[in-house]
Amino acid sequence: MKKHNFYAGPSILSEYTIKHTADAVNNFAETGLSLLEVSHRSKEFVAVMDEAQALVKELLDVPEGYQVLYLGGGASLQFCMAPMNLLRTKAGYLDTGTWAANAIKEARLFGDVEVLASSKESNYNFYPRGYEVPSDLDYFHITTNNTIYGTELREDPDVPVRLVADMSSDIFSRPVDVAKYDLIYAGAQKNLGPAGATLVIVKEDVLGKVDRAIPTMLDYRTHIKKGSMFNTPPVLPVYSSLMTLRYYKEMGGVKAMEKIDLEKAGVLYDAIDNSKMFVGTAAEDSRSIMNVTFVMTPEYKELEKDFVDFCAARGIVGIKGHRSVGGFRASLYNALPLESVKALVDAMAEFEKQH
Repeated sequence: MKKHNFYAGPSILSEYTIKHTADAVNNFAETGLSLLEVSHRSKEFVAVMDEAQALVKELLDVPEGYQVLYLGGGASLQFCMAPMNLLRTKAGYLDTGTWAANAIKEARLFGDVEVLASSKESNYNFYPRGYEVPSDLDYFHITTNNTIYGTELREDPDVPVRLVADMSSDIFSRPVDVAKYDLIYAGAQKNLGPAGATLVIVKEDVLGKVDRAIPTMLDYRTHIKKGSMFNTPPVLPVYSSLMTLRYYKEMGGVKAMEKIDLEKAGVLYDAIDNSKMFVGTAAEDSRSIMNVTFVMTPEYKELEKDFVDFCAARGIVGIKGHRSVGGFRASLYNALPLESVKALVDAMAEFEKQH
């Protein structure tokens, strides 16, 4: 039986992506070779890379002057690669969770970092607003969705400096005004494909401004020049990402995905808000539609493990909260069907009724 998969990443993929990737693992593009053994320099795989880059531009309406890259190393490598390429003297960061804090730590290796706002004192349960972005920064960095704490910024901020965003866990869940950003990066393993590839969208004129020597592999210009083929790319994650992008296009594009995502999140948040046993942890105006975090009220807290087991018996997996915060987390990425959300809501109601 197919499970209801709420894992935060690697996470659920569409049946479309899984089927077509499996077919390519057996016989890629009628070459008689597996996708796992084909040359990345073959015309068949070069066509995959070209189409994957083109579809990102189409789905996100990427303006002229930007390049789309598929790199290795995950978003965590971007925590240092972004400042290595962009930070000359000082950058500003928002501290909105564990991954934002990790990005701040890495950036401080390359220059001064000013934390413009933080929700750490409130256990990152809200997304900061009302801060000012100084005009003397080289760039301002945000993490648009915070998977561990279930908060999200669903708008594109207007700032007087270059804007950098980690969109690993909510990219393709809403239309994005890419022109407001100079660098967007996203690990594939949430809304795009399996772990191993990182999507990067970079404005070309932001590059080449720092004085430091940049190692060849860590220079965005290297990968632009070579079309993401400077070294052997992660061919299977890139191919799976292409299948996901084709699926998004067939579904009606990013606006259509956003409508579905809002509906799914609404169903789950309504269940939490109307429960006497469960309570959400994120401030209402900061709630993520990708990662819904909640706990049991104090009088039921000892039943948390029982609820995880109760769900597992019903084919509902991946709802245990991150080890650093506990409780529950239901990740509602694009590939998760509404049916799975309703199954979780029904399990919550049944468990509450029993107790």
